Amino acid sequence: MDAFYASVEQLDDPSLSGKPVVVGSPSERGVIAAASYEARKYGIRSAMPSSVAKRLCPDLIFVRHRMKRYKEVSDMIFEIFYAYTPIVEALSVDEAFLEVTGVTENFSGAVDLGKQIKREIGLRTGLTASAGISYNKFLAKLASDMNKPDGLCSIDEAQAESVIKALPIENFYGIGKVTAEKMHRFGIHTGKELKTVDLAFLTRNFGKAGHFYYEIARGIDNRTVEAGRERKSIGAEITFDSDLTTPFQIIAELYKIEKDLWKRVEKHGKTGRTITLKVKWDDFTQITKSHTLTRKVTDFSMLHTEVAKIRKSIDFQRKKIRLMGVTISNLDETEEEVEQLGLWIDV
Repeated sequence: MDAFYASVEQLDDPSLSGKPVVVGSPSERGVIAAASYEARKYGIRSAMPSSVAKRLCPDLIFVRHRMKRYKEVSDMIFEIFYAYTPIVEALSVDEAFLEVTGVTENFSGAVDLGKQIKREIGLRTGLTASAGISYNKFLAKLASDMNKPDGLCSIDEAQAESVIKALPIENFYGIGKVTAEKMHRFGIHTGKELKTVDLAFLTRNFGKAGHFYYEIARGIDNRTVEAGRERKSIGAEITFDSDLTTPFQIIAELYKIEKDLWKRVEKHGKTGRTITLKVKWDDFTQITKSHTLTRKVTDFSMLHTEVAKIRKSIDFQRKKIRLMGVTISNLDETEEEVEQLGLWIDV
């Protein structure tokens, strides 16, 4: 979906239409969760500190998030997806891969299907979506980002090589800012240059991810659609309005996070064996520590006791604390295996 949270807010409040809108808190410690395309023209992006966003656009309009409403619209969108194919892999509340090989006869049919899905989303929700069609996940995702907003782009086998060669390395799906900067230091700026680098070099400098980079430079991506993919973890975290500096503050705020997390565990009806505590310091460095139990966490008291053990293993004296979070993983879940097919739509 295109600027999903912000677009829902503009849809529900027509007075926001055409204006720079962000979902998030305007406080000095706030972070942007989503930005309308009008706000993006000022260079505002999700995950940007609100203080920076306000400097870029003094007339920026902040609205509080409404997760219940976003979930309501998301459910409508996914109903549309499942009406076309049973093989849907959700990437988030507003994005998914759809396997459509068994639904359409050829590549042209997949493009037509993408148009139909976009049209139906518009009619049922009043929102725009962008779709990418190709023969694997990497290229479908790449295509979906090319003509936003309200775009549709397809990449077939004849086009793949030229598209990848011309693509700036920072626009590759799966290559983040830090990795792109590292590649730049090696003289890799485009897909064409990435393709000239051998596998040994990539794995030596980028670890296991090097193999992925080697393949996507050649348009290869053998990952299957994980239909009905189960949640792998449940977490809760808080970015504090002011940095924590005392043991009392740390314990009190961590207790609130644990209570919030346990509510989410009860809501989802599943728990796990691994507990992870994340702490981000005031200089934006962070630490995560995990502990895996021999059995699942069965109640809040057990969660609180285990988090306290992890907390005591961390030196909280050296820096002020900006954020803390707790996650439960190793959930009681099974994964459904899906046969690799051939035509992919990313919406």
